[in-house]
Amino acid sequence: MKTIEIVVSPQGETRVRTLGFVGNQCRPASRFLEEALGKVVSESLTADFHSTTSRSTRQLEREV
Repeated sequence: MKTIEIVVSPQGETRVRTLGFVGNQCRPASRFLEEALGKVVSESLTADFHSTTSRSTRQLEREV
C-alpha cells in the first residue's frame, strides 16, 4: 500500500515520509506536498529507496 505520512513538530518543522513506492516514484508522488509546505532543507533516503520498495523522509521548512 502506498502511503504518504506528514508529521508537524511543535516548532513547525514538517516531515514528509513516503512508504510503499518503488524506486524514486515517491518523489513525484510527494512533490505537491513539498511545494505546498515549503523548501526541502534535508533529505534522507533509506536503503529501500534503491530496492523494490522505497522509503524516504524529507524535512521541509515553511516559507513565511
